[in-house]
Amino acid sequence: MKMLMIINDAPYGNERVYNALRLADVLLKMEEELELSVFLLGDAVTCAKSGQNTPKGYYSVERMLTPILRKGMVLCCETCMEARGMKEEELVSGCRRAKLGELGVMTLDADKVLTF
Repeated sequence: MKMLMIINDAPYGNERVYNALRLADVLLKMEEELELSVFLLGDAVTCAKSGQNTPKGYYSVERMLTPILRKGMVLCCETCMEARGMKEEELVSGCRRAKLGELGVMTLDADKVLTF
């Protein structure tokens, strides 16, 4: 099964991103054949910024991307990155920039689409 997860919120400030990534991790553990793609839009592109320094005991979105990157892919909206002054070399290893057209193709190709 192909699943697309679209995340829109900044990594910290509410728990949407945290819960989306927790769900992604659980789904990958439950379904070995799952082809999961995560597309980060808007402020969510900052989820893929490498070098995050979170306080001890607080979740790290950067670390939460690791299991997803082992089995799936994480794409960041190119336009959203540019609007926030982010460069591709700032991304967590394995994440990459993508155009909105790629999101369109992935949406049409997915069996399920989840948005957060």
